[in-house]
Amino acid sequence: MRIRWIEAPAALIGGVLLMVSAIAEVAALDGKALIEERCAACHDLTGPAPATFEGLLKRKAPDLFYAGSKFKRSWLVGWLRNPTPIRPSGVMFLNHIVVEGGKDRIAADTLKTCQANLDREEAEAAADHLMTLVDASMKTGVIDPAKKFSTPKGRRLFTKQLPCIACHTAKFGKRTMGGISGPDLTKAGKRLNPDWVYARIADPQYWDPMTWMPKIEMSHRKRELLTLLIGSME
Repeated sequence: MRIRWIEAPAALIGGVLLMVSAIAEVAALDGKALIEERCAACHDLTGPAPATFEGLLKRKAPDLFYAGSKFKRSWLVGWLRNPTPIRPSGVMFLNHIVVEGGKDRIAADTLKTCQANLDREEAEAAADHLMTLVDASMKTGVIDPAKKFSTPKGRRLFTKQLPCIACHTAKFGKRTMGGISGPDLTKAGKRLNPDWVYARIADPQYWDPMTWMPKIEMSHRKRELLTLLIGSME
């Protein structure tokens, strides 16, 4: 049997070569190197978190050494491509307070937005690496995000029974309310791993000894309710 060779058009061959080259380039992207190059100047990638008030004041951006436990990968990819502020008053609000007319306010011109702006392939590779930065001691599978809960009870717990609303902005229906010294929670459900939220509420000082978020003793049921409420904020 004779094999008949068919000569492919040069344009087709060139297109295939370009595609192979592009695939090789994506595969060659080093997420760890990207994160270290673009993020290490501001974010702590190794830990531990500052244990002194002086260290807290020097913090430029949130710690990332447990990013894989904290964030959802899909959110990371989108955010790395188009960073938007999460902390309305900066990672340390005391560094941005000015007094005008006898009242404190946040000087918006002192706040800096992350300049990562990675392209799609870079963001995918960077997110893959960040998801490897996990706290192996954090319990997983604690929260079932699909579990039904009472939204009114959750809101009451968040806004009246506990001081969450004093520091965090949240949106209930068409109304946005809350403080700005902590991270904005209006879209926290897309951003945060519910198991991490549960663990953070249980012991805020575990990852961040100097955080001003209080540790409040409460039942598993209430902690779960808060977590599910925050997870529904999308």
